[in-house]
Amino acid sequence: MTQKRDHGGGVDAARAEYGGARSDWLDLSTGINPVPYPIPALNADTWNALPDRAAMDALERAAQAFWNVPDTASVLAAPGASALIARIPTLAKIGKVRVESRTYNEHEAAFRLTGWDVSDDNPNARVIVSPNNPTGDFWTGTDQAQLLIIDESFCDLSPEKTRIDLAANPGTIILKSFGKFWGLAGLRLGFAIGDPALIAKLANALGPWPVSGPALRIGVLALGDYGWAAETRKRLANDSTRIDALMQAKGAKIQGGTDLFRLYRVDDAATWQARLAKHHIWSRIFPYSKTWLRLGLPAPDRWDQLKAAL
Repeated sequence: MTQKRDHGGGVDAARAEYGGARSDWLDLSTGINPVPYPIPALNADTWNALPDRAAMDALERAAQAFWNVPDTASVLAAPGASALIARIPTLAKIGKVRVESRTYNEHEAAFRLTGWDVSDDNPNARVIVSPNNPTGDFWTGTDQAQLLIIDESFCDLSPEKTRIDLAANPGTIILKSFGKFWGLAGLRLGFAIGDPALIAKLANALGPWPVSGPALRIGVLALGDYGWAAETRKRLANDSTRIDALMQAKGAKIQGGTDLFRLYRVDDAATWQARLAKHHIWSRIFPYSKTWLRLGLPAPDRWDQLKAAL
């Protein structure tokens, strides 16, 4: 049986309770860029042929250049960061792992399912999410572990704060998500960057053709489009300031977040979620806090819906 875990999304369940057509709903429960990278026209071979090694090499070179990966580190493209998270606990001997209690919960779940003990007491593995989801805090430490995982799924908003300089260290893996910043979560593309020995083990675990032909092609184009990335950072920064102003005007306090999702402190998060849901807006609340409410950013043509709901 698949273990159920707390995530954003779940609009179908919200519809069952609050009604409305799927198109009526504004899903602000995730941190996905609402203005995705434009999909180019793809030729038939992209869909019809098995991806070849040259296409995979081109994508990994584009990733190495975009993230300024050290020459002595390895890059692996995968079918989403989640596929990597699920396999990482198998790379080392089972022991103790330290995971922040208020962070992306797939890391802890993956280690537990593999038999690891989640503990702060002398761990031999460490998971860090930077910027953290949902607080937005960046990790600036120098912690060492036999297995060190740094999840930078939202770091493309602030590339100057990356810890990619650690990627070549023994036992280190840095994760990058393609779905968040580029807004193409459905493409299922992610990257593991780090210790060549560990990256080789991950590659073997994924098997041949781990990334689809369309993802290989789109990934190369998007990672090479530095102008789009720069303009997107500016737009997201402006939009996060805009949503902060709307929420603060209604009494919410800024708790943290990034330019793709904002974390607010409110009097009762469940009440806020229900109130917004009556206007077909879905938000994110957390089982460990009664006052934290997280909102992603509306698409350009959906801001009026949020204003009306507030």
